[in-house]
Amino acid sequence: MTVPFEGWLLLSAALFGIGLVGVFTRKNAIAMLVSVELMANAVNLNLVAFGFFRGDYTGQVMALFGVALTVAEVVVGLAIVILLHRTQKTIDVDRVTELSG
Repeated sequence: MTVPFEGWLLLSAALFGIGLVGVFTRKNAIAMLVSVELMANAVNLNLVAFGFFRGDYTGQVMALFGVALTVAEVVVGLAIVILLHRTQKTIDVDRVTELSG
């Protein structure tokens, strides 16, 4: 049984929508980072689906570079969260007013 192309696009759109809602509704910095990761994975799923639809590996290669870029983004994001926790004693983004310590 194969999944039609539209099914992959709908799944990707649903994941991206869930991530977007998570970014706008969460106050915790880690939950916001997880939501951004969900959105990035939705984009990678889209790239792979379009590559499979075209019959080449271009989408998979682009998704691989996207995963590498996402890993770098996670490292920077977690460093900022650790800095927030050390200086402000909270990771609630509504309570944080400045990053200078």
